[in-house]
Amino acid sequence: MTLTHEIDRYLASSGISDSTRRAYASDLRDFVEWYGERPLEEIDVRVLADYTADLGRARQGKKLSPTTIARRLSAVRALVRFTRGPARVPEVTFKARTARRLPDAPKLDEVEQVLESLGEGGGPLALRNRALVELVYSAGLRSAEAVGLDLGDVDHEQERVHVRLGKGAKERVVPLGEEAADWVARYVRDARPSLVRGPETALFLSARGRRLDTSTLRRLAPHPHRYRHAFATHLLEGGADLRVIQELLGHSSLSTTQAYSHVDGKRLRRVYDRAHPRS
Repeated sequence: MTLTHEIDRYLASSGISDSTRRAYASDLRDFVEWYGERPLEEIDVRVLADYTADLGRARQGKKLSPTTIARRLSAVRALVRFTRGPARVPEVTFKARTARRLPDAPKLDEVEQVLESLGEGGGPLALRNRALVELVYSAGLRSAEAVGLDLGDVDHEQERVHVRLGKGAKERVVPLGEEAADWVARYVRDARPSLVRGPETALFLSARGRRLDTSTLRRLAPHPHRYRHAFATHLLEGGADLRVIQELLGHSSLSTTQAYSHVDGKRLRRVYDRAHPRS
């Protein structure tokens, strides 16, 4: 029985989805071109290691991405598993290294422009919108954390925000910036009373007097997570320590926060030149 026949039999099986079948059909054709019609029983760790090395070389001037290489290996291993059983699958893996995606943080002037536009008109909803996005940026809040705030979570006297939501249901306290404090106070004093319809603890209310949901925030500021990125990036640019930023963002691991250290390489170089004895 030829390898091509085994591939056809595997692709015709009911155990794979249509999208996987389409992707694997192309991947396995590539493997046959490289491996030939040799017996499937000869596919071992050495064969897959050689195949991986070949995939890693540029072909016709083009180099395959790590993700594509990993998928092609996965297709061959799936074929062996289907044909010979799980115990005969070569224990070789290729983990695709995905490129680090730097946070897409808006510049300060872009943030200020958006905030200015939200406050136009001065009505209850305009005041709410400005206060909401000011607080997201000022405190580095996730969308769910912002709309989940209650009235008592903003402490004007102590100038801090008690964030009760977040990943892992953790709690943290974040300083309340002067601008955000001013807009939140104006909203609570001049706008919220006209929005509330009864007993409601939520800080930010909809036009119907209910707690806002995250979709409202996304309409006001598309991709609101960018303002959380801006919060972290602007703190870093101002000289804040990564450990401090980690605490303010509520990251459980410093490695998550370290993505921001790649945003402002010039500033980090200046700090290094100023601080390191061998710079």
